[in-house]
Amino acid sequence: MSFRNPVKVLLLSILSGFILLSSAFGWEESQDIAYRLKWLANTSTVGDLYADARGMFAENGLKVLVKPGGPERDAIKELELGRAQFGVASADQIIRALSKGAKIYVLAQIFQVNPLQWIYRPDKSPLDKPADLKGKIVGITYGGIDENIMKALLSKYRISESDLTLYSVRYDFTPFYQRKVDLWPIYRNAQGPIIGNKIRDAGEKIDYFDPDAHGIHTVANSVITSEEVLNHHPQMAARFMSALIKGWELSMDPVNAEKAVQTIRQFDRDTDEDIIREQLALTRQFVKPRKDVPFGRIDVPAWKQTEEMMVAQKLILRPIGIDKYLKQAK
Repeated sequence: MSFRNPVKVLLLSILSGFILLSSAFGWEESQDIAYRLKWLANTSTVGDLYADARGMFAENGLKVLVKPGGPERDAIKELELGRAQFGVASADQIIRALSKGAKIYVLAQIFQVNPLQWIYRPDKSPLDKPADLKGKIVGITYGGIDENIMKALLSKYRISESDLTLYSVRYDFTPFYQRKVDLWPIYRNAQGPIIGNKIRDAGEKIDYFDPDAHGIHTVANSVITSEEVLNHHPQMAARFMSALIKGWELSMDPVNAEKAVQTIRQFDRDTDEDIIREQLALTRQFVKPRKDVPFGRIDVPAWKQTEEMMVAQKLILRPIGIDKYLKQAK
């Protein structure tokens, strides 16, 4: 008969428990950090790519896997499952998830101004004020943030949906090119230069309708993490955010413009460099619209307006108190 050393058994039990606990939190000190973007790697993610490719994460003692996002790659779900420690999502996605019980927090807001706008031809559809939307055919993505923003705008200016025609859009811009739709939703800093140049090359004028200029202040891409990471790995989270913010600061500095372009080109070979330069200049305006606004600042009033908009449109049943989930990285 053999007897097991009780001290050894106790130590093994403690070690096993620690391993299981660490696994439940989705990250151990020996593991790489997974950072899931909201969409594909492009100019809108330049700061994230820069922090990785130019060594900001490595300088902070971190090995980070920056993973592109997309329809089938939901950062929030991956945080909840422990498959990622950080991610990027828009405010509407975050608020909807929180209303369903997700345990996630916002650490930084990448875009200080939402780059979502509507492109249109001013010669056919002049727009001096929101009331000029009446009688127009306006493209929206049903279920998307642009639908929420447009309906909030209509409500603010007391414009009935029956006063215009809402047209369901997809990724195909053909209806807009063919003038079947007057206004088409785009991200001004990403699709704007591509679509705008095509229309200008055809000899037509273009302009942009900006809901932010008319009082609809909503939040786009923001950096999120899980409750587990925030509570159990705060130092790692602080190092990650310090590196990430530095990546955005350096990539947005005009002095580093060519470095930023070449960084983007490592991941996006399909977009022409001149287009990327134009996208980069526009992105700078949305990420840091004023010198006194620090990179990553969380605009609490804009978050609250986004939440109010979603309650009014019955996208969530009741207010969640979004300010409780805004944890500005320091």
